[in-house]
Amino acid sequence: MIELEPSQLPPLTNWFPAGTAGPAIIGEHALTTGVGRWWADRADQPRIIAVSCTDRVLLRGSPDTSEDLAPLAGSPIDAPARFLPTLGAAFDRLTPWERMVWTLQAEPQPCPTPRGVTVRRLEPADTDALHALGPDSAWIHASWGGAVGLAASGHGWAAVDRGGQVLAIACTYFRGTRYEDVAVFTAPDHRRHRLALACVTALVADITARGHTPSWNCSVLNRASRLLAWTAGFRLVREYVHYAVGSPARRSRLAA
Repeated sequence: MIELEPSQLPPLTNWFPAGTAGPAIIGEHALTTGVGRWWADRADQPRIIAVSCTDRVLLRGSPDTSEDLAPLAGSPIDAPARFLPTLGAAFDRLTPWERMVWTLQAEPQPCPTPRGVTVRRLEPADTDALHALGPDSAWIHASWGGAVGLAASGHGWAAVDRGGQVLAIACTYFRGTRYEDVAVFTAPDHRRHRLALACVTALVADITARGHTPSWNCSVLNRASRLLAWTAGFRLVREYVHYAVGSPARRSRLAA
């Protein structure tokens, strides 16, 4: 596969339909923000297109091609079932990962904030406070290109103490034309104080004010995420499977 610049992309309506909750939002977000990478088997009339943002990949097209999928190694890949034989041959490991898609359908439970804590929109001046959360939190702003991008995006809300320390964050992780996928991080020392719920409540109000619908995506095994989603008013829409792949398979296997 070859990497494409956004200016080289063909019309993507048939590849990544807009306005759906779930992993398809990744394509919309990458196009809108410029954060992400695109691959195809060829620039002119491609048969396969892939887009990645953070560590997630969407793969679409026709699997009846022997294109090298090595650029997608080590990522969870969302692809139609018809791609499974191709993925199984291309990588040394193919592990199914069951996921859940939720959308906001109810009112969040009431959530007063502790004394001395303010829930507000992130601003560019909060960049250093985001960095201060440490490397374990880096994933929360990866879809915006880093802490600077999230702080300036207008799509993040945080619980902040009097000293300006960020205690918890909720943000639009992937923004689509209809849905905005929500992500949450709470500093380890400040968990179990419902700060995440307070941030999510503020964020979903902001999203709905934009005329969009908040959505939620998590592993079926992530009980804490499922509980937070339910408490914040999200309800399950559907389940799906994406596939964590390993390293590229040896050429001898691909040729077998």
